[in-house]
Amino acid sequence: MNGENYLSSAIKEFRKLKDLGERAVKQIRDEDFFWQPDDESNSVAIIIRHISGNMHSRWTDFLSTDGEKEWRKRDEEFERIFYTDKDDILMRWESGWKRLFETLESLKSEDLGKTVTIRNEPHTVIEAINRQLTHIGYHIGQIAYIARHRAGDQWTSLSIPRKK
Repeated sequence: MNGENYLSSAIKEFRKLKDLGERAVKQIRDEDFFWQPDDESNSVAIIIRHISGNMHSRWTDFLSTDGEKEWRKRDEEFERIFYTDKDDILMRWESGWKRLFETLESLKSEDLGKTVTIRNEPHTVIEAINRQLTHIGYHIGQIAYIARHRAGDQWTSLSIPRKK
C-alpha cells in the first residue's frame, strides 16, 4: 500500500466512525444524550465533548506542534454537564471532525514518515493517525453501547442485525 492509499483508507475509516456515532446518537432522546450510567461513567454528551477536544488539539498545526495543546482543558471535557439541548455539543462534534478531515486531506504521501509529537512523545504521522483511529473508535463504541441501552426496543442495528 502506498502513502496515498493509506491516507485514503484512513479518511474512509474515520468517515465510517463518524457515521456510526451519528447513527447511534440519532436513536436516542435528548435527555438520553446526557444520561450517565453512574457518577464515574460518561454520558454520550461528555464523550462527544472529549472526542471533539481531542480532535481539535491533535489536528491543529498537526505537523508543527505537539498534539496536546496548552489551550486544551482535557479534564473539563469530562465534567458533568446539564445542558437542555444537544446543539452546542453537536456543533463541537462537527467542528472537531472538520478539523480532522481538513488536516488529513491536506497531508501528502511524503508526510507519512515525518515525526510529530503527542504529549512530548514522538510518533510517525502514520502512528499518530493510527492512534487517533483507535482512540476515536474506542469512544464511538462507548457511544453506540450507551445509545443501544437507552433506545431499548426502538434500537435499529448499526451493523448486521442478529439472525440476518
